[in-house]
Amino acid sequence: MQLNLEKTQLVSLHILKSGKYYGRKYLKLFTIWIKQKWPLIKNRLFLYFRVTRLDKPIGTMLLLWPTLWALWLAAEGFPTPHLFLVFTLGVFLTRSSGCVFNDIADKDYDSKVERTKYRPITTGEIDSKEAILVAIILLTVAFFLVLTTNKLTVFLSFVAIPLAIIYPYMKRYTYVPQFFLGLAFSWGIPMAFAAQTNAIPPIAWLLFIANILWVVVYDTIYAIVDREYDLKIGVKSTAILFGESDRLFIGILQFMLIIVLSLIGIQINADMIYYWFLVPSSILMVYHQHLIKNRIPDRCFRAFLSNNWLGAAIFGGFIFNFL
Repeated sequence: MQLNLEKTQLVSLHILKSGKYYGRKYLKLFTIWIKQKWPLIKNRLFLYFRVTRLDKPIGTMLLLWPTLWALWLAAEGFPTPHLFLVFTLGVFLTRSSGCVFNDIADKDYDSKVERTKYRPITTGEIDSKEAILVAIILLTVAFFLVLTTNKLTVFLSFVAIPLAIIYPYMKRYTYVPQFFLGLAFSWGIPMAFAAQTNAIPPIAWLLFIANILWVVVYDTIYAIVDREYDLKIGVKSTAILFGESDRLFIGILQFMLIIVLSLIGIQINADMIYYWFLVPSSILMVYHQHLIKNRIPDRCFRAFLSNNWLGAAIFGGFIFNFL
């Protein structure tokens, strides 16, 4: 009995030593391989960085702000740390995957536009199959995050993916692709309410409408930048639909946004500070009108980027209202 025990211990010790030896050996080989392949790996990672638009975070911020509005409104203050983390990471992952799907759909069009012709998928640096794999990995991670919430949120997540995929194709068939972008960029709102309260109250849909108005506003401004190119290649947009009346329609939508945000304030019995935060929001909208008055592409792009501050101002209203 004692002899068998000693043999077992010796065998175990041998296996342990062998494991450590081969572990160090394979780790060393892997390290050597990484050093040899690092220039190629580094280049590939940079391409993924570009194709997911992590180098241009404005789109992520414009998706993040309404998600934070919804979380704060649903929780009537700071949401649970778990949900804050899930939705913040989810925004980065879904926006990045959406950019990949957008570039796959638009690769033939992007090659004809100065601003987009050097995107990795358009230039062929990343082929469509590889890009789809990247997008699927990102969506899979996002879905695992959603699985940590509840059944209603998981159910709603199945609507988010089709919205993200069909949006790039809408500019071929309709003059209002900005509306479909609004649907995609607003779907995090009912999901946030579902995750926080396990329900979607009417106030969530009011906030949903507010964000669609905002998306149509800033993406129309963005579309003005590419309007001449879009007309040449046959791509449709609200900037083309509105034509010379673009500033008027943008102004009407901006006014409607302030009205809906005010209605939300009434619904939640907001303190006066909430409405005070609508003042800088309104001033920013007037400033955007000033920037786009001559339809100069660089100034229109500045107006588009400035919407990040508008989203932050609205968020400030929700934060201070619930303090």
